[in-house]
Amino acid sequence: MCIMSSKNPQRANVSMNLSLIPIDLQPIAEKVDNRQRISDAEALQLYHSNDLNALGVMASTLREQKNGNVATYILNRYINYSNVCILSCQFCAFAAKKRDAHAFERSIDDIVAAVQESLAVGITEVHMVGGLHPTLKKDWYLTLLQRLHALDLNLIIKAFTAIEIRHLAQRIFKLSIADTLAVLRDAGLGALTGGGAEIFDAEVRDELCRGKESAEEWLEVHRTWHQMGGRSTCTMLYGHIETLEQRVDHLRQLRELQDETRGFTGFVPFAFEPQTTVLAHVKHASAVEQLRNLAVSRIYLDNFDHLTAYWVSMGLPLAQVSLSYGVDDLHGTIIEERIFHMAGAKTPQELTVATLEHAIREAGREPIQRDSYYRHLRRHPAVESAPPAVESELVCA
Repeated sequence: MCIMSSKNPQRANVSMNLSLIPIDLQPIAEKVDNRQRISDAEALQLYHSNDLNALGVMASTLREQKNGNVATYILNRYINYSNVCILSCQFCAFAAKKRDAHAFERSIDDIVAAVQESLAVGITEVHMVGGLHPTLKKDWYLTLLQRLHALDLNLIIKAFTAIEIRHLAQRIFKLSIADTLAVLRDAGLGALTGGGAEIFDAEVRDELCRGKESAEEWLEVHRTWHQMGGRSTCTMLYGHIETLEQRVDHLRQLRELQDETRGFTGFVPFAFEPQTTVLAHVKHASAVEQLRNLAVSRIYLDNFDHLTAYWVSMGLPLAQVSLSYGVDDLHGTIIEERIFHMAGAKTPQELTVATLEHAIREAGREPIQRDSYYRHLRRHPAVESAPPAVESELVCA
């Protein structure tokens, strides 16, 4: 693995064209232009604004100040090792009980073979999550990590949500959070995923995912991992029953933990997929709302270097547009994504490098492959000559 630079280029001299900002938003825009932190009340004002272009100008200014004209992507493979789960979250169409028709459990051999196949086409990360399985043993998880790590010592194993870590600590390993993370790290775990954050508000969590970890418990897992020198992403699932105030509260708690640990590599918000859940009556977030949410997130999370558009949720065309609303990363090539697709997402399950690079260039950005920690990597020569494609049977996933 060849890293181009340990730090991404900064563009400190970028200034905002304030004439593009309406009078009521100019005080916020001036703060953004001067890299001053905005308040919760100001974030809420931005959420209520109908001037999407103004939000885009502010968010793009911050994006360029932090990352120049670059937009990144990662060559990664998704693995859902099982959807068997002891919880029954209302919003989730992925989880199953053992006897449900859609329940599945993948063997270690099957998972290792799938990752080995993807290594042959260049992946640098395997992204692996599952349900809270009631019967898998400690040795199963450790053996899986060890065998994946042995395939390629440079492969980053980004695995497990905070609630999975708590499940492993309390029910499987019977260790503290810190000791559980240390054992997993020694077996090959390289980064934590950001899943399970949903919306931090206690009332929302009680209605949507009763029995899941609290916001404090989610934050504790990531704080502990960061204090151990680990890195992770963080997420927000929006567009269901939450209010705008609750979104701002969610962002505030992430910003506060980032102030404390600096352990988050990037923020990945995604809109709720209601189609096959018990909340099917909820209207999917519009394109405008998704762009607004990304822009506000970029402006508010001043201590985050990277904002990712999750094309699995948004679709690639809208993710491409989001590069003008504060986004500097289009996630990855991905293969076999199940969680959003079981909820009703109609996007492809995978994209080629050529497709991602074409989308980035068409939006006027320079595409660069990154690793799990958002460090820039040198491109593989095959990337330069590959023709654009919508999806592929075999991808760098």
